[in-house]
Amino acid sequence: MSGNTGLRRFVGNAPPAPAAPEPSPPAQAGPSPGEEACEFCAAEIPGDHGHVADLEHSSLMCSCRACYLLFTHEQAGKGRYRSIPDRYRSDPARPLSVAEWDALEIPIGLAFFLRSSADGGMTAFYPSPAGATECRLDLQAWDRIAGDHPLLGAAAPDVEAILIARGPADTGGVECFLVPIDACYELAGRMRLQWRGFDGGSEARQSIAEFLDRVRDRSRDFSREP
Repeated sequence: MSGNTGLRRFVGNAPPAPAAPEPSPPAQAGPSPGEEACEFCAAEIPGDHGHVADLEHSSLMCSCRACYLLFTHEQAGKGRYRSIPDRYRSDPARPLSVAEWDALEIPIGLAFFLRSSADGGMTAFYPSPAGATECRLDLQAWDRIAGDHPLLGAAAPDVEAILIARGPADTGGVECFLVPIDACYELAGRMRLQWRGFDGGSEARQSIAEFLDRVRDRSRDFSREP
């Protein structure tokens, strides 16, 4: 590709070229076949690499550690890119009630909620054969419930989400987690690949159960944060 790419688009003009050409350094090897590369600088990255949100295109970009740290600053990249935090939190001392979940009017028992920094709106997404179905929330209902559950208001706009899962009707439990937005992308991708029939099928249900188990294992008690 011609023109500035990767991190070059965020730095100033290069210094003047030297009067006499110097030998070019050996070409840096790219990632090996099957390996992933940073989408900013093309460096090879491990499987457990971080992600950066492209707010302009509502997408995720794989990044090396250096590029990830660069975009932890809100004004880096003119605010277009934001590094996705890796925190998972729950608040077992203040669980949501079934009545509070019902007030959100989500048609299935699992959804994640994301606030946009552009307009302040809150959007709910829930798994479907298409990956994720979007619905706009009644902010009054959300704000009323969030007033009793501080975890719901703790997610950073654009890069963190609130994941709520309602258990089977016979248990009546409602679980609530703060998760990175890339976890929600993963959940949507799983459903798009595995959903079968009207109710998703056994493979999709098992995948959701495994996903929630991992979220529980990673979560720390929100009430213990400063």
